Amino acid sequence: MQINLFAGIAIVAAAAAFTSIPLDAQGRPWGASYFPNVPVIDQNGHTMNFYDDVIKGKISVISFIYTSCQDICPLTTARMAQLEDKLDGAVGRDLFFISMSVDPERDTPEKMKAFADAFGAGPGWLFLTGKMEDIRAINYKLGDRSDRSLSQHRNQIVLGNDATGDWQRASVFDDLDSLVISIRQMNPKWLNEVHVPGHDQVSNTAFALSDQPGQALFKRLCAPCHTIGAGDRVGPDLRDVTARRDRAWLTSFISDPKKMFAAKDPTALALAAKFPAVRMPALGVSDTSAADLLSYLDAQSARVSDAPASSASQAGHHQH
Repeated sequence: MQINLFAGIAIVAAAAAFTSIPLDAQGRPWGASYFPNVPVIDQNGHTMNFYDDVIKGKISVISFIYTSCQDICPLTTARMAQLEDKLDGAVGRDLFFISMSVDPERDTPEKMKAFADAFGAGPGWLFLTGKMEDIRAINYKLGDRSDRSLSQHRNQIVLGNDATGDWQRASVFDDLDSLVISIRQMNPKWLNEVHVPGHDQVSNTAFALSDQPGQALFKRLCAPCHTIGAGDRVGPDLRDVTARRDRAWLTSFISDPKKMFAAKDPTALALAAKFPAVRMPALGVSDTSAADLLSYLDAQSARVSDAPASSASQAGHHQH
């Protein structure tokens, strides 16, 4: 999927704004007569029937992925993982996440398991594959009409409550706090309660202007998979990365990781071996944007390094 990812995300978000409406134009609830009740296999090798065992009577958040994708699928799944965290234990209890393969011929349960584990998917999150004709029939009913073109599969997510017949589309690249509210509003019990929404600047994608132009780039595209000083996540911790890697190498890798892998760059291959489930995706980032990102990483790494020293200094001052 060779795209400018900024443009792609903008298009997905804009489309979601116009499709957060019931997917059934006639207002008739979807249900057993609509969804194929065909066998599917989860990442743990368990076989179940899609309607009866996966979505019947449940609130579901459904995404579309394939494990060999090196573009938007890893970002979509990383954002879903952030969303899972923000739902604070609701996944697997009040609602369920489903990641549907669009490449079931190659997405074996073993590959789906490795992909799920890379993002720390909890027990309420199913990664489903199965026979090509069955998976395609399910995805078609969910609005993915990409046929055999993997690069054209749906990048939006689907939210639904089978019990009420309420279904809509959304985007994980919108503000996650707003998406959490949209998901919780699928639950009639939640609607009858009074809630004050929280605010998390890390997950918010509506960024204020900053004197660090790499900030928005990092938070939108990098933060789902990387931290700065908090340890490895889906990918490596980026604290002091410019001290550990040549700056020109970093710019090349950020701008075109596929080229680096194809050239068998030893550092790129070593990273792929350390993080085998998900490779760095092609983000469509220009050299200028990559430079902005590296400057932001430098600044944030310095802040992380200074924080313990500042705390220690303040502690010593109070002792005196």
